[in-house]
Amino acid sequence: MALETSKVEVNWKGGVVAEATARGFKVIMDEPIEDGGTATSMHPVEMMLSALGGCMTIVASMFASKFRVDLKDISIEVEGDIDSDGFLGKNPDARIGLTEIRYKMNIVSDSPEKNIKRLHDFVESHCPVKDTLKGVNVSGTYTVQ
Repeated sequence: MALETSKVEVNWKGGVVAEATARGFKVIMDEPIEDGGTATSMHPVEMMLSALGGCMTIVASMFASKFRVDLKDISIEVEGDIDSDGFLGKNPDARIGLTEIRYKMNIVSDSPEKNIKRLHDFVESHCPVKDTLKGVNVSGTYTVQ
């Protein structure tokens, strides 16, 4: 088994702004103004949806030749539904997280449709972020300093 561990560190930057760092790369997360943010970057749920689209795009580009797909371009539109009343505690019966995620993969290629379908099916079954969203144990601890 080739187990690899990915690690990020996230630090509060004041207000509702957080900065994530991984391998020296930084990403800022913020909230819209109506939620107390400054609207200067994506919020964490948008980042997660971006991670899904990014992962699917990368898997497609990595494996296109395996399925004999001449990939000229690819873009993925990802959207998710969330009931903010759950997160805000206004409705104890509402789910806190996303209730549904949908995507539309736009592939530009002159390859046979059967090859493109096989590539799409492979991306669906081999995207690590998509697989993670199916359900993974999340646990943690805390310290007080």
